[in-house]
Amino acid sequence: MTEPPSETEADVITYAYRPTVMGAMRDFKLSEDGIDWGTGFTSGHIPYRNVRRLRMSFRPTSIQSHRFLTEVWGEGAPTLKIASSSWKSMVEQERLDRSYSAFVQELHRRVSAAAPAARFERGLSPLIYWPGVVVFTGVAVGLAGLVVRALQAGTYAGAAFIGAFFALYLWHSTNFLRRNRPGVYGRDVLPQDVMPTPRSR
Repeated sequence: MTEPPSETEADVITYAYRPTVMGAMRDFKLSEDGIDWGTGFTSGHIPYRNVRRLRMSFRPTSIQSHRFLTEVWGEGAPTLKIASSSWKSMVEQERLDRSYSAFVQELHRRVSAAAPAARFERGLSPLIYWPGVVVFTGVAVGLAGLVVRALQAGTYAGAAFIGAFFALYLWHSTNFLRRNRPGVYGRDVLPQDVMPTPRSR
């Protein structure tokens, strides 16, 4: 008769992704008392009680526009970065929405129970976000000015081209800034703006 798995084995949840096309896999495991991590020949363990901060953000790339990142800071350990997509080939990244969401939700549950003083942040660091807003505004005003000047000069084809680029820039940039607005969130309700959207089958 086969014995049922022990409580420790049953509680273990794993997640892995490849951060770069030629890099080693990053492996994470939620064990009974902490987070085990490994990448290449380097590995470590962070007890849940030692986690001091988590941050969730929206981090698209040129190849994967629907990509999210969870960062974990713990005492005496490097910052752990857990991404929702993995390099599959030289020209393709694979979305891991379902497994990423399940892993991140369980990570929050265990950290919340063991580290009541942990801080839960969303979006980008304010030191990066607000200068980014200034740059975005400046570029948007500049592009709008180019469209107006092109119309005044009667170069309608050029105005249409710049206008299309301007609309695309606004769409992607406002979505990025909206999702990544700095703030904190309750440990019981993860912010949906920085979580993968379930895909229909």
